[in-house]
Amino acid sequence: MPKHTPHPITGLVPAVLTPFDSGGALNLAAVERVAETLLADGLQAVFVGGTTGEFSSLTIPERMALARRWLEVARGTSLRILVHVGSNSLAEARQLAADAEAVGAAAIATVAPSYVKPRSIDALVGWCAELAAAASSTPFYFYDIPSMTGVSFPMPEFLETAADQIPTLAGLKFTNSDLMAFQRLLRLRDGGFDVVWGFDEYMLAAWVLGAQGAVGSTYNFAAPLYHRIIAAVGVADLAAARDAQFQSVRLIGLMIRYGFLAAAKEVMRVRGIDLGCVRLPNLNLNADQTRSFRHELEEIGFAAMISG
Repeated sequence: MPKHTPHPITGLVPAVLTPFDSGGALNLAAVERVAETLLADGLQAVFVGGTTGEFSSLTIPERMALARRWLEVARGTSLRILVHVGSNSLAEARQLAADAEAVGAAAIATVAPSYVKPRSIDALVGWCAELAAAASSTPFYFYDIPSMTGVSFPMPEFLETAADQIPTLAGLKFTNSDLMAFQRLLRLRDGGFDVVWGFDEYMLAAWVLGAQGAVGSTYNFAAPLYHRIIAAVGVADLAAARDAQFQSVRLIGLMIRYGFLAAAKEVMRVRGIDLGCVRLPNLNLNADQTRSFRHELEEIGFAAMISG
């Protein structure tokens, strides 16, 4: 691995939800309870302030406070804290990166700027290089999520170009369904980059192809289900792995119908953790939707999905 990836991202890494109170203010007191639950589910790292964490709806001070709280809570535990620092403003992204390094983040990551989009790989690499330089001792990951940013470049070419310009480059968070590119990325420079899978509903395909780590939303509350996929692949029980993956597909499909992030917070409440509302432009579930969603969650067997 590159010198800045002594501890690659392996296993399941939940992209944690940001806790708010009923009025939409940041509720940092809830982080400790989330961390306890994730540790009990056998998880060893979290991804803070990403898409699932509603980063685009947070202020810069809120994002720094959230990262700092996770680092405080994780101190003395086995949890590694990976911090997303992306922003349309390079100056803000550098500020977030520097702060993440100062408080001891295990790694930083960024999405591409998406309002004024980079027009070439060279432009994107240059932007990332400026950002990464603000945290010059911290492993840097590019977070490829073209479905959200609208920025879509061949990631093998990106890594080849960036490798010579970003000394801290560790790899990618690959939230991209291009499995052909994924296979090339895993083999690039003799497997020297950490390529972390980003689609929960396709995890089995990625694992069979060689993925070793995955960052995802549903690992917050359904990690036991995905641990069964990994275990089944390990013993070549593809029938069991396919069954578990399809349970994931049913869960995610249900959540999408109700609004994924609001549904995710409701599932966390089912698991005993209240993370409050979601912020606009996301919409919260009303009382009727909540009752209906919980009923459908029972119908698809959620309790069995998360049993040990």
